[in-house]
Amino acid sequence: MVEASPVPVLVEFWKPGCGHCRALMTELVLLQRDMGSNLLILTMNVEENHQIPAELEVSSLPALALYQNGEFVQFIGGLGRRQEISTHIRTTLDH
Repeated sequence: MVEASPVPVLVEFWKPGCGHCRALMTELVLLQRDMGSNLLILTMNVEENHQIPAELEVSSLPALALYQNGEFVQFIGGLGRRQEISTHIRTTLDH
């Protein structure tokens, strides 16, 4: 899904029982509403999917990974408000 997306993709790596992960998911729902079809937001439960977080060396949760054209661009801080995340995404992709 990430590889085929015509728009940038933001992936949240999370696990059940992580309070910060749930809080970030709430912000990401609002961010998706703000960004509409300009950004695809996905979540990945690291307890169910080990390979990708291991390849990216995800060491703390929650973690946000930004992809463009199917390629990993960079991690974005795992905590924050949707406005901060949106600003970081736009700044990163504009370079």
